[in-house]
Amino acid sequence: MRKQSGFSIVTATFILVVLALLGSYMVRLSGVQIDTTIYALQGAQAYQAARAGIEWSIASISNGGNCTQVNAQTAMTFTGINGFTVTLTCSSQTFSEGNQNPVIYSITSLSQYGTYTSNNYVAREITITMVD
Repeated sequence: MRKQSGFSIVTATFILVVLALLGSYMVRLSGVQIDTTIYALQGAQAYQAARAGIEWSIASISNGGNCTQVNAQTAMTFTGINGFTVTLTCSSQTFSEGNQNPVIYSITSLSQYGTYTSNNYVAREITITMVD
């Protein structure tokens, strides 16, 4: 009988297939990590844009303004946070406590980037309550 050989070609093919699968997995994992980093950065920027809207509203009300001025702001944009739009809503209610009439303000700031149906859409919303 003649000795058969060729087992090494099967082993080499198996190793090549495994390495190719491992390489494609690593490329995909790298892409996911990059996307995750980008989404985290955009989320942080959206939060800061929403916070800037809240801070603007607080300053406006503290300087004699009211909810009408806050609600009149349509789609604010900030120079340091490009591409984000901030929409503000405000409601107020006056209470009578003894000889004082405090006003309770509820301010909501919604920051958005992109369109809702797109892959790069990011939004953050912050709501605060303030007594003046």
